[in-house]
Parts: sequence; structure tokens; C-alpha cells
Amino acid sequence: MQTSYMEYAMSVIIARALPDVRDGLKPVQRRILYAMFGEGATAGSRYKKCAAFVGQVMKLYHPHGEGAIYDAMVRMAQPFSLRYPLIDGQGNFGSVDGDPAAAMRYTEARLSRISDEMLADINKNTVDFTDNYDASETEPSVLPARIPNLLINGATGIAVGMTTNIPPHNLREVVAGVNHLIDNPDATSEDLNSFVKGPDFPTGGIIMGTEGIKSAYATGHGRVIVRARHRFEEAANGRERIIIYEL
Repeated sequence: MQTSYMEYAMSVIIARALPDVRDGLKPVQRRILYAMFGEGATAGSRYKKCAAFVGQVMKLYHPHGEGAIYDAMVRMAQPFSLRYPLIDGQGNFGSVDGDPAAAMRYTEARLSRISDEMLADINKNTVDFTDNYDASETEPSVLPARIPNLLINGATGIAVGMTTNIPPHNLREVVAGVNHLIDNPDATSEDLNSFVKGPDFPTGGIIMGTEGIKSAYATGHGRVIVRARHRFEEAANGRERIIIYEL
């Protein structure tokens, strides 16, 4: 029973639930980006139908329901879900209020500039490739990832026996912290805290206090409380209303 549980847990962790620390992506996300790259949908190219990408991903790399693939694709295009969106979408990709995206046959997409950097030099023997599900094609086990995607976009995942919830951070701050760590390998979390001040959420907001941030950076566990930003406006009927513009 113990062996079976561990095998199942590791299968869930590796196959779908938690991101790889090297590129910050779950398998379905990596397969979507690689399929779009293979279709030539790089930043600056013309937009193509999302349905075409979903079909390509399902055909070659991810033989699961198209709904799960499209949902992952939509999230990577939402500027309120990712601090630095990995997909440049055109059309209705949902709203921060919870409105769903339009059907995949209506929306179009291409890779964002950030994703171009994630995939740069992938054909220059920079990463290992593995067989796809039926050994008819190969796919990258990880993307080259010139940028620290796990830190700048964060990650959320629930696996068997473990979870992760990493908040997003500002790219400039993270790069400054990485440069400092390269020059000073023995730097402490307090040292890096002077470069990376705290999470940088895509919807903005005000972080209340720093103790939770310091605890998270030092131990891996911490609680961050975020308060919305608001303003008062006078409505047409003369009554005041509260407008929340950062969540």
C-alpha cells in the first residue's frame, strides 16, 4: 500500500499537479507553449485560432480533454491571472469578475515576448527531449527559460500529500536579487529582501505588513494579507459609490 501510494503521488506531482522549478511550468502549460512555438505563433507573428492550438496539443502531447487544455491556455493569457502573461490573446479571454472566456473557435492567440525568451535556443541542444505519449514525437522535458518564471509568475498546485502556492514577483527586483546571489553565494534571505521587497500581484493591491513576507522567504511558509485600493465617486443619482480599482 505504501509503495503504491508513493508511486501514485509521484505520478500526479510529475505529470500534472506541480510546476517544475526550472521553468515554473506544469506539463500542460509547457506543451501548449511548445506547440504554439512549433506552429510559428511567436510574438510579432499573426494571431491564430486557439482551437487550432488546442487540437495540436491534444493530438501530439496531451491526450486529455480539450476543456482542460483551453482553460490552461486562457489563464496564461489573462493579465489579471499572471503577472507576466505567457500568451498574447486576442478576443474575449474572460474578466477579473469571473466572466468566462469565449469559445476557442472565436479567440485567437500567439506567444508573448516573455514566452519567446522562455523558448529561446530550444533547438540548440539546450534541454533534454522525451518521447510523447505514443512515442511518435518528442517534447521538451523542460524549457530553456532565460527568465525565472517560477518567481515572477508564481505557481499554485495541489498534488497528493503536498501543495504549493508561490506568489508572483517583479521581474526587475528578481533579476537584481539573482545578480546579487551570483556575486554573493552566501547571501541570506534578509540580504535578498533588500532587492525583492515582496510579492507583486497582477491585480495590484496593498500588502499589509512584512512579517509574513519575511517568514515565507526564510522558511517557505508565510501569510500575506492584501488590501484592495478604492476611491469614492458620485453616481448620476447623486449618491456616492465605492470603486475598487486594485484587488
